[in-house]
Amino acid sequence: MSTPGGSLACEGMYSKLIEDEVNSRPDVGLHGKKGPQRDAGGTSEMQMKDANTSALIATISKLQQEKEELQAKLDLMAATKVPEAIKPPTRTPTRAPTRAPTRAPPVCSPDWSLFNDSCYFISRTSRDWPESKSFCESQGAHLAIILTAEEQTFLWDLLPRGHWNSYWFGITDEHTEDQWKWVDGTPLVGGFWEAGEPNNHIDEDCGYIVKTQVMERVAIRSWYDAPCSMYLPFICEKQMGGGASTAVPH
Repeated sequence: MSTPGGSLACEGMYSKLIEDEVNSRPDVGLHGKKGPQRDAGGTSEMQMKDANTSALIATISKLQQEKEELQAKLDLMAATKVPEAIKPPTRTPTRAPTRAPTRAPPVCSPDWSLFNDSCYFISRTSRDWPESKSFCESQGAHLAIILTAEEQTFLWDLLPRGHWNSYWFGITDEHTEDQWKWVDGTPLVGGFWEAGEPNNHIDEDCGYIVKTQVMERVAIRSWYDAPCSMYLPFICEKQMGGGASTAVPH
């Protein structure tokens, strides 16, 4: 018959043996706690981590290989690229130049002479300066306005030589002495006066051109002033548009 004390000692020894057994098992810890977790297939967490790490390393290695291949392609493209300096030029389509419409030259009647865009009429009859001005205006023209040496020389060459061949043109200072103006109201700049002219010798307010038989006289020094009431032939000028024509009786 066992004693109470002996039973307790046996139970204590038995418990010690169970605890030692449990502690000696790798998958069970002290107090019945399990060791490393395993999934249903028997794979431990450590093994799963190792597998994930291997997969990540493989992905990184693949990306690195793809990067190296791409860089090699870029290097090849850069080595074979044609420099800008030797590229064939890009040709931009060009339009054919637009040609301005041609304008028919002015046409003067046989009694008129063409210079630039004006027709000039040298009268064979004499009038005073105001009447000469009115006559030119009645024909859509005006007394000649002479602005350049070329124009002056052209008109001079049209005039016949004579003892004192004189022709009115479109200049006057009748409104203010020594302030010469053209018939269109613009002031005279320069001019082709003979030396000592204009001199207003006897109330001389209108200009005329003289061409004589003296060969030493020249076109650019042939203007004089005279009283506007004198009767002289005259020179009309008419600005012309393309293809226009004019005729004046004489």
